[in-house]
Amino acid sequence: MTRTIAVTGAAGSIAYSLLFRLAAEASAEGERIRLRLLEIPAAVERLEGVRMELEDCAFPALEEIAYTADPEEAFAGVDAAFLVGSAPRRPGMDRADLLEANGRIFAEQGRALGAGAQPDARVVVVGNPANTNALIAAEHAQRAPRTDGGVLSADRFTALTRLDHNRALAQLAARTGASVESIERLAIWGNHSNTQFPDLGGAAVAGEPAMQVLARVCGGPDAAEAWVAGDFIPTVAGRGGAVIEARGASSAASAASAALDHLRDWTHGTRGRWVSMAVRSHGEYGVPAGLISSFPCVVDADGSARIVEGLELTGEQRSRIDASAAELEEERQTADHLGFL
Repeated sequence: MTRTIAVTGAAGSIAYSLLFRLAAEASAEGERIRLRLLEIPAAVERLEGVRMELEDCAFPALEEIAYTADPEEAFAGVDAAFLVGSAPRRPGMDRADLLEANGRIFAEQGRALGAGAQPDARVVVVGNPANTNALIAAEHAQRAPRTDGGVLSADRFTALTRLDHNRALAQLAARTGASVESIERLAIWGNHSNTQFPDLGGAAVAGEPAMQVLARVCGGPDAAEAWVAGDFIPTVAGRGGAVIEARGASSAASAASAALDHLRDWTHGTRGRWVSMAVRSHGEYGVPAGLISSFPCVVDADGSARIVEGLELTGEQRSRIDASAAELEEERQTADHLGFL
């Protein structure tokens, strides 16, 4: 079987990290892929160099590499798409300005996906503000006429909070001295922003409740709670900015790695393990329906992603989830006011 995968912003640093990993992993798993690379007209010529390098790697999986500045051409018949490219936040821009700049991009790409992608295509939005960019793309995909009469469901659009999930795993592993593989049932709720809620309430380390392990490591339950509120949550939520400050550039490699984790698990399943995905809410846990918000999810073997249901939340958990959902609702209203919804 050969999958056709589109990557936008393909001349950028995240895509550059993603493309070679994508081809290498497909080769290792015996898969076959075709790549469609999309860029803005001013940068599309740079993709010839990217194509040449991918070609020179002689990846067994790679059947075809095509690039274009036309979204309709890039998304025609694709099985999956990474929407990486987005307008960056510049000095003096507020969040509304950023949404206005990106709304045009993601509305156009959503229409092209809705018109031409496979009806079961998986779309992963990486470019920020990722949750609301995904919402805009999904809404415009619904309106796009298709020659087959079908619809690319809004539930096929997701946003990347796996990077936040991976960051949370790494922080908890470092503090407890445990391996990343031994940590289960950690969750990221809400927006991919500073309001996100990295939640250890149901997490376990080697089968033991994470807060119990932290109490032992930190010197008691109060110290554990203080570490979570004062260190863990701010570190995970602010990690992107810390990386920029440390290296003078954004977290391209880790974002690319997380995007691959997201699509791999969404395609092949998680075997019951929780992952964090920003998916369309249908009102779960009080998150307003229609928002694309991060939840703890499991993916079945057939690739069906499901929000974990039936979790009992404390008042503190509820408050943090509600705060991030309120930010997402505000972004939705701004996008609506700008005419993108």
